[in-house]
Amino acid sequence: MSQRLTRPLRSVTVEGMNPVPARNGDRETAAHAVRDVIELLEVLWNKGRDITTTAPVSSSQLRVLYVLHGAQGINLRTLGEVLGSAPSSVSRMCDRLHALGFIERSLSSASRRELELRLSGKGESYLKELRARRESALLEVISGMTRTDRAALETGLSGFRTAVEETSPRSEPAAGDAVETA
Repeated sequence: MSQRLTRPLRSVTVEGMNPVPARNGDRETAAHAVRDVIELLEVLWNKGRDITTTAPVSSSQLRVLYVLHGAQGINLRTLGEVLGSAPSSVSRMCDRLHALGFIERSLSSASRRELELRLSGKGESYLKELRARRESALLEVISGMTRTDRAALETGLSGFRTAVEETSPRSEPAAGDAVETA
């Protein structure tokens, strides 16, 4: 049963989290701070489950939707590589998402032996609504930050995203893989 959020989100803390981060630029300190923020976000999502629920999809299926949103038309093998999941698991997740009407399958234009996966209109709407609910929960917390802290957060997260994109292994599409990026 889902619990209602009974106190403001900005009062949520993670035990053991250092509320005053060191500002020395140390990699270990930065990694610790990122871990703490991820844990805090997990607490926020769980405390506000009625606000940010991902039902009717699991977190693994949600990852599939995120990937498809950014790479419409990929095949099951490529999706499995991106997710780091076994083909049979990816196939079952896609079966469930297809049954929910969140994804569409079509024959590949490059190879008749492969299927291309895309988000359906219903899948796009679902992601848009979920993201709006999550952004609303985050805005409640972010509104308690100073303008300077918000700018620093945006800069730091942008740098973090760039670093993730630069260090993530990039698999080159094999012949016949149709990969479109959004």
